[in-house]
Amino acid sequence: MPQETKEMLGMNPNNFVLQRRSSFFFMPSIPIPSRSVQRAIANPFGRTPISPLTHCPSLQNRRVTSNKNNIPAPTIPHQIIYPRRTRQFSSSHRSAQIITITMGKDKGTTFNLKTPKGTKDWSGSDALLRDRIFTTISNVFKRHGGTALDTPVFELREILAGKYGEDSKLIYDLKDQGGEICSLRYDLTVPFARWLAMNSHITSIKRYHIAKVYRRDQPAINKGRMREFYQCDFDIAGTFDAMVPDAEILRIVSEVFEELGWSGRYTIKLNHRKILDGVFAVCGVPEDKLRPISSAVDKLDKMPWADVRKEMVDDKGLDPEVADRIEKYVMNKGSRELLDSLLKDEALNANASAKAGLEEMALMMDYLEAFGVLDKISFDMSLARGLDYYTGVIYEVVTEGSAGVQAGSPEAQKAEKSKKGKSKQPAEEEDRSNDPTLGVGSVAAGGRYDNLVSMFQPRANIPCVGISFGVDRIFSITKARIEREQKSDALRSSEVDAYVMAFGGKGFGGMLKERMEICQKLWSAGIKAEFSYKLKPKLPQQFKAAEQGAIPFGIILGEEELAAGKCRIKEMGLPDGHPEKEGVEVELSSLVPELQTRLAKKQQGAVFSLAQQLQGTSV
Repeated sequence: MPQETKEMLGMNPNNFVLQRRSSFFFMPSIPIPSRSVQRAIANPFGRTPISPLTHCPSLQNRRVTSNKNNIPAPTIPHQIIYPRRTRQFSSSHRSAQIITITMGKDKGTTFNLKTPKGTKDWSGSDALLRDRIFTTISNVFKRHGGTALDTPVFELREILAGKYGEDSKLIYDLKDQGGEICSLRYDLTVPFARWLAMNSHITSIKRYHIAKVYRRDQPAINKGRMREFYQCDFDIAGTFDAMVPDAEILRIVSEVFEELGWSGRYTIKLNHRKILDGVFAVCGVPEDKLRPISSAVDKLDKMPWADVRKEMVDDKGLDPEVADRIEKYVMNKGSRELLDSLLKDEALNANASAKAGLEEMALMMDYLEAFGVLDKISFDMSLARGLDYYTGVIYEVVTEGSAGVQAGSPEAQKAEKSKKGKSKQPAEEEDRSNDPTLGVGSVAAGGRYDNLVSMFQPRANIPCVGISFGVDRIFSITKARIEREQKSDALRSSEVDAYVMAFGGKGFGGMLKERMEICQKLWSAGIKAEFSYKLKPKLPQQFKAAEQGAIPFGIILGEEELAAGKCRIKEMGLPDGHPEKEGVEVELSSLVPELQTRLAKKQQGAVFSLAQQLQGTSV
């Protein structure tokens, strides 16, 4: 093997210098002349005025202007095929980069090239991390016997009406397109209940559903508060003995967060709507104020009691003495000891609703102990859940970062001063990612809803209980942990196992067909592989592509080795002095089994689940 090739393969890394060159996606719809590439290299950040795109016939008479001086001109191909490892965790959300485009001869059509508020594009390592979260959650769902279900992204408006209490104002209504008035789905629970009502022959089912939902809420992109976001739901429908399916749902919650690497860093807040309704009745809350007062109490994780009391008294018209009696109950948190004290409360036990709720909660805790989940539970009397359809146990999963700082704190006051006069948007349209009073919120929530199906079909009275995981919020917290702990190896931008490359001396033809044939063999064996699309790629560029993609193995084809029916397997990133630093020569006929063996060994010695990768990382 030539000396210069040995140096490139790693024998003398001090002499192995990779030239910095940009890699671009080929954009067939917009051909890129060479002078555009030259201009990109000479002026990569577009700091000079952008001229009309006269060299592209398809874009003549269009002019692009930017409100940011660091946005590349759109004629410059600027998306890298293999993101640099040092940047693989950069956010794919680019809301600040808004390009205004004017089209037509009269320049009368202008629009902003951006995503709608509260939405984002997903790519690179962000998309890979989110995909692995999906996989982790769905594996747990399947382990517990879940059956997949998918429903339309929009429903008839009357299906969604009256199911969400005060949050109904957040539903996206669609313009009438042909006689049916529709809305985008707010969650996955109501569509599931509608499906059960339509399929009356189904009386019991374990169902899971992973899909997008839509809410016209105030966005905070960096905290996972979106207007378009994914939910992962698991529900058990059917008539069973009390609290048995409810306890299994919380076991599912525990398994998901343990396998996501959150061990010891999350709490499942638990309450019962019957207990809460009994408390309100004992305290003297009028029947017509039960839901408004319940909604106010539910804000105790975001507001101090004084502010919640003020809302109940001043805004909801509640008697101040009644509010003070409520405080004695809803400020309590604990576990079995709190339940034991409530079971001794004569006033509560005299109320039929509260008594039934306390008995069910006692049974629930027995089952949670059997499932090994009780130590993760907090019996929280302030948990109310604002949705109108809950009838029994309710729960939320929280972690550090779920709640923001208290309003009025020094940090909150500083943030309020800094944003004054800066935004011209309505308050509900602003992105609140930098608002310290706004936390990520709960990362999963759910409860029992026994009467929802019968709202659609009175004869189909099917009790249900379920949980919904907020993937975007889970993603935000998980990604922040990875970045904070600088665990750059926890994720890659792709899952490619091997990069097939070739080299040769004078007159080297590139071996494109041979590289394609090797990739075909690897793909057929289920091995993830890539190769350069260039006819005659240079070896340093091929190594750089493998390194930037954090690809663990290189398959190297040399002219002499290939003529002898051999190739070289090189494990990337081996230290100097390692006996296989230069790679191992193998017969082409044994390439696939040899690479499979090496991949298996590498996987055994590495950590591949999110739980293992994030072990020891603080939330």
